[in-house]
Amino acid sequence: MNLQLALDRLTREECFKILKETESFIDWIEIGTGVIKEYGMAIVREIREAYPGKTIVADMKTCDAGKHEAIQAFEAGADITTVMAFSANKTIEDTLKAAKQYDKRIMIDLLGVSERSRVIELHDMGIDLVSLHFGKDMQAEGEICIDIFSLTEGLPKLETAVAGGINLNTLPEILEKKPNTVIVGSAITKAESPFETAAAMKGLLEQ
Repeated sequence: MNLQLALDRLTREECFKILKETESFIDWIEIGTGVIKEYGMAIVREIREAYPGKTIVADMKTCDAGKHEAIQAFEAGADITTVMAFSANKTIEDTLKAAKQYDKRIMIDLLGVSERSRVIELHDMGIDLVSLHFGKDMQAEGEICIDIFSLTEGLPKLETAVAGGINLNTLPEILEKKPNTVIVGSAITKAESPFETAAAMKGLLEQ
């Protein structure tokens, strides 16, 4: 099971400081949408160069101009780029073609999707990696909406990543659902000791 570190709402310096502290425990490095908007493809290139052995996820949240944005991410060094599930099918198909061309991957962000039929449609289009998000309201109430996993049930070839306010307290319940990747942001990046928190989380994933 992969531990994906989401670098969001951070400066360039903070990103590299946290990565240096946590690199031993992190499998996938996600360069968040806000960081990409602030620093562009340059920071994707920098992190790719600094961590050649890690899987790099560019959280582009593409919803249009799919081919162009996917190629941007891949040529900057990303292994995976994210595309929103509500995008037009043509947009998603174009990103899949770009991924095949570059031997990379597309992660479909299911934020806002409540119909399993859309997930099945994406699966039939060739999508093999999706991310499930817990809503902000649930996070604010300190609850976890495990029902979200029903979107991907019965699709064994579909890899799932899960994100949304996950911390050491909520992680065990998440792990019961056996996602392929757990995405953690502020629980690590805002921790008093990112090293210790990342180590503890990776330890739970390896049990």
